[in-house]
Amino acid sequence: MHYAPRTIAFITELFHPPLQPDPAPIQRVHNQLFQTPEPAYKSFAVTPTGAVLSNPVARPGEVSMAAFMADRFQFREELGSLTVDEFARRVRGLCEQVVPLVPIQVFTAQQVTVRTLINPRNFRDSRAYLKEGMFGFGNETDDFGREPQLYGIRMVFPPSEDRPNAYSLRIESFNNDPRSVFLENQASFAPILLTGDFEAVERNVHDAYSFLVERALSFVGRFDQRQEA
Repeated sequence: MHYAPRTIAFITELFHPPLQPDPAPIQRVHNQLFQTPEPAYKSFAVTPTGAVLSNPVARPGEVSMAAFMADRFQFREELGSLTVDEFARRVRGLCEQVVPLVPIQVFTAQQVTVRTLINPRNFRDSRAYLKEGMFGFGNETDDFGREPQLYGIRMVFPPSEDRPNAYSLRIESFNNDPRSVFLENQASFAPILLTGDFEAVERNVHDAYSFLVERALSFVGRFDQRQEA
């Protein structure tokens, strides 16, 4: 069943062996960014946890930033307009600029979190979709003495020999908009040696996104069926 996912967050963290945060390399990268017609980040700041590149935001809850901390690079785009391709390219591009300036040889792990919303085709309320369509509940929740206001399911897919990536998937009703189903995939990836290009950094973002909008939405669609009167 076809859905039009509305992705509300892209987050990736690239972990590395601990080091003392040094804002100078990040400031040099920020200066380089301003030599381009449309810099990826417009602001530079030094915080107690490390240097941060960021953009001004237009609405509450929106985030556009890259933080370079003692044990990780963190990229966050929440409630913004970037596509998965744009976010993945931005992460790879910044890594290619920053890594040669800092003393790290490996990303010990990469974690990618993608959050999106979809509207069920045959249910007006996401709680009804999860309760009746996915879980097949009737009056079983009467045992609690009141109706739950949020339904959800969590599934964890650990790594295996032939599938080294791990996924933690959440599918829930969404308090901010009862019409929408909230989906989140938190994916974990193997270490990345920083001796060649950074294709794996970009590819992992696409992998986490594809698992959510292809496999998870295919699963969601199995239960989004017209109900008998």
